[in-house]
Amino acid sequence: MKWQDSRQSNNVEDKRQDNTTSMGSMGNLGALIPIIRFLLGSNIGRVILVVGVVAYFMGYNPLALIEGGSTASAQKSVDSPEEKQKVAFVSAVLAQTEDVWGKIFSEQGARYKEPNLVLFRNAVSSKCGFASSQTGPFYCPADQKVYLDLGFFDELANRYKAAGDFAQAYVIAHEVGHHVQNLLGTLENIQTLKSRTKSQVEQNALQVKVELQADCYAGVWAHYMGQYKVLEDGDIKEALNAASAIGDDTLQKQYQGHVTPDSFTHGSSKQRMSWFKKGFDGGKLSSCAFEI
Repeated sequence: MKWQDSRQSNNVEDKRQDNTTSMGSMGNLGALIPIIRFLLGSNIGRVILVVGVVAYFMGYNPLALIEGGSTASAQKSVDSPEEKQKVAFVSAVLAQTEDVWGKIFSEQGARYKEPNLVLFRNAVSSKCGFASSQTGPFYCPADQKVYLDLGFFDELANRYKAAGDFAQAYVIAHEVGHHVQNLLGTLENIQTLKSRTKSQVEQNALQVKVELQADCYAGVWAHYMGQYKVLEDGDIKEALNAASAIGDDTLQKQYQGHVTPDSFTHGSSKQRMSWFKKGFDGGKLSSCAFEI
């Protein structure tokens, strides 16, 4: 994928260091207990505890001394050449989605409102609630932002065996696809339909349609990448491999040993590949229409 000379989006919010201290603090609570007990054993110790509490409420983190090593390590990771390259890549891909969807919306006589993409580490708080890295990349319609922990790219390659820059780009384009659905009112319509049924199976089926359409929109984006001469040999194969690797049936076989289609929320590997291909081949919004 040729992205190095592409423009980079200004809509990337870097929050990778925002939660380093808070998450580290939670992990250090166990280590603090014996220290607190020790300090409580003397007058001087109790004074230190009081000062620490006062400092905390004044906005200073008294655990900073304890966490200095981990914070410095996290800072080093953020500033590493590899990490900087990942950020540049994400910014370039986001810019490409902006160009594509801006053009498509303009042709429809509408204006495309660009989403922000939030980079985070370990955990993040959005208007859709608190999420950890284990949640994976996600889109929050409440604040119209895409959330991504860059560590997911390593997981995509190592855990799901879906390596390659275009596999990573597909993930971003899929989440941006949800933003397109939000702008078009699709997400709201589906949510209304979900609220009208108590059947979890029917709600899952509706969610599968949402996810498959987002895959299709990622395919539409890839279609334009072909027109813009961004694609390289093997790129589409990487995207299809990623779509297959994170299909519900593939994941269920891997983690529970059997497949339960009624519990699908994203679609089977075959469906995800098919809908991406549908968008790639058609290259239009109408290519991704689905019936409810």
